[in-house]
Amino acid sequence: MAAARNVSDPAAMLTIRSFVPADRDALIALWRVCGLVRPTNDPARDIARKQRVRPDLLLVGTVGTEVVASAMVGYEGHRGWINYLAVAPAHRQRGFGRALLAEAERRLRAEGCPKINLQVRSDNAEALAFYRAVGYAIDPVVSLGRRLEHDDRPSGPASARSE
Repeated sequence: MAAARNVSDPAAMLTIRSFVPADRDALIALWRVCGLVRPTNDPARDIARKQRVRPDLLLVGTVGTEVVASAMVGYEGHRGWINYLAVAPAHRQRGFGRALLAEAERRLRAEGCPKINLQVRSDNAEALAFYRAVGYAIDPVVSLGRRLEHDDRPSGPASARSE
């Protein structure tokens, strides 16, 4: 496990580290309060899937023992991806999102990643403004998706229906 990194702040100290199983419920609660959970993606299943693929890249930010921020980072050899970048509403405007993003970028650079992609829901103006402010730009591409597993219903054969 990589060493935890600290970011000083007048109001608090943020520690960034890899997820541990004891973080599960707090992480899901964070994603819920940040509006990141949808019926089509079960957060517990997302965590379980991430634990099978580069679990060290599921990052949490803590203040004391409280999970207040997260980022799910991935790299498949071509592009890096950042999902679930979240900061609890009560802890925003303290640089925690920037710190988590910087740590994600640091880890991806260490892997040799040349570019990061991320997706933001088109109606999330706050997130779009944040990413623009830290140097991300909208790429002239269309994002396509196809569900292989349907988290909004019991396990079984997935249909070709797209979400």
